[in-house]
Amino acid sequence: MKRLFALIALFLLAGARDPLLVPEISQHEVQVRQGFTGAQLLLFGAILTPEGTRAGQDYDIVVVLKGPTQSIILREKQKVAGMWINAASSEFRSAPSFFAVAASRPIGKIVDDKTAAIYELGLPSLQLSPIGPIRPKEQARFAAGLVDLMSRQGLYQQADNGVTVSEQVLYQARIALPSNVQTGTYTAETFAITHGRVVASATTRVEVRKLGFERMIADFSQNYGFFYGLLAVAFSVVMGWIAGRLFALV
Repeated sequence: MKRLFALIALFLLAGARDPLLVPEISQHEVQVRQGFTGAQLLLFGAILTPEGTRAGQDYDIVVVLKGPTQSIILREKQKVAGMWINAASSEFRSAPSFFAVAASRPIGKIVDDKTAAIYELGLPSLQLSPIGPIRPKEQARFAAGLVDLMSRQGLYQQADNGVTVSEQVLYQARIALPSNVQTGTYTAETFAITHGRVVASATTRVEVRKLGFERMIADFSQNYGFFYGLLAVAFSVVMGWIAGRLFALV
């Protein structure tokens, strides 16, 4: 909180013409240990006019928390002769591993579709960068399928009334990180919007790190992928042999 008030004082002295947006986050590092069940992040801050007066009543706040991007291949299943097989597929170059949006009002009432697409305000406006031939209807179907799949895993979220504004100046939003989040750098971007126009934005970051035995395994798999694969195969063979011996004794 001391950092927040110091930033507010600094911006007040700067005399900027645009509204002043001062964001903060409850923790800048999330530690993933054995038995990690998820975490709750509190994103909060203040929005002020250049004169230092309360501006919350004139502005909507939208917070976007985005995880590291990754390439994803999404395959569609079809039932053929009583069996489910892979059919059509689509690859996305830069799909975020985690994406959460919280807003002070439904986003459709804050901005138009064009502005939402520019700033990726909301799941329908998420830019997934498909690879290969662009067939609008097919890509829209696969994009909707990916969003639905990630949403059911808790990795994509949208709360249209997830931001509360207090005293017409302070705002806060809570975003849940599930236990299956990917490690890496997460970007929390806050937007101040009035009359359908983004007038201020600010960014903070969160590091999600593995610690202990989990981190050792993750580092080994990334730095020595070939040997990690050999050990994984050997471990599977040994476990299979042990299981076979146990069943033989029954």
